[in-house]
Amino acid sequence: MQRIERIEVRGVTRLFGATAALRGVSCTFEAGTIAFLEGPNGAGKSTLLSVIGTMLQPTSGSVAYPPLGSDREIVRSQLGWVAHASHCYRELTARQNIELAARLYGVDAGTSWDRVGPRVGAQAFAERNVGTLSRGQQQRVALARALVHRPSVLLLDEPWSGLDAASSAQLERVLREEKAAGTLVVVVSHGSEHAERLADVRVRLENGRIAASA
Repeated sequence: MQRIERIEVRGVTRLFGATAALRGVSCTFEAGTIAFLEGPNGAGKSTLLSVIGTMLQPTSGSVAYPPLGSDREIVRSQLGWVAHASHCYRELTARQNIELAARLYGVDAGTSWDRVGPRVGAQAFAERNVGTLSRGQQQRVALARALVHRPSVLLLDEPWSGLDAASSAQLERVLREEKAAGTLVVVVSHGSEHAERLADVRVRLENGRIAASA
């Protein structure tokens, strides 16, 4: 399977009824980099992430994923998602959540747990139901699920929200490792603290438009 080498956002507009969440946004993200989408509430950050992640279709404009074609299922097979909420199955254990994700992606469940469980520090609560875990622990499980199939793009929406110091540091380590492995990482974030340490690219959105990019 070919890996996504870059993401090209071309003149993307996204309307929700009469409200424009994105207004002609264009930007490019390269493999092996960490990009931060920043801006105030309502700026369009999460909408842009959802468009990049094929969860929303642009009202106009397009998103390309060279060298892959336009087949959304092929693109999705190369994406790893960590949403603001973990969306884990609360009645399943941490290990079961991760192994289920592996099976859905067609990869070996046991091998996947052995590979990603320790990376996110989930061994200590592997056999606990997710519903009993803290937010930080749940987000570690969500991150592990996103990594089971070795995606070429990792998308994260406010991943540090509510994390304690240990979980925050663990997340930073994983993102640096993914960048070193050639993964394209795109992060939605309100604060600048993590971006100042991690970002190769910073795109600031205001009122659905790019206000600054560096």
